Amino acid sequence: MDKSKSINKSGVTKEKEGASASQLIDEKIRELGDWRGETLARVRTLVKQAVPDVVEELKWRGVPVWSHAGIICTGETYKTAVKMTFAKGASLEDPSGLFNASLEGNTRRAIDFHEGDKMDEKALKALISAAAALNSASAR
Repeated sequence: MDKSKSINKSGVTKEKEGASASQLIDEKIRELGDWRGETLARVRTLVKQAVPDVVEELKWRGVPVWSHAGIICTGETYKTAVKMTFAKGASLEDPSGLFNASLEGNTRRAIDFHEGDKMDEKALKALISAAAALNSASAR
């Protein structure tokens, strides 16, 4: 691999290391260029609306992570899904039944979005807000 293209632990090429996490997430969305990019962009917008002071990061080879007093959720992209994994999802009430993946664990829960899925934005924002509130309560 060309040294100028070496990748750090966050999955960021050396030439992009000076870019902010937000800029790198913007770029990831553009590079996807399909329904996954649109879905990830929508998820990101809803996270920012639900928790205006959310911190954006990239971890684990370029996975977008949104934090507020700890990780709220991640936005992973796969060939057939955009997975929104909530770090403490098992501790959250989910009255709308949004969680549809990673249901067997004791800690995390996830929502897999597939091409053409409709997003219950109101319920999703409530879940994001609840996750941020849980992190804040746990930090005290």
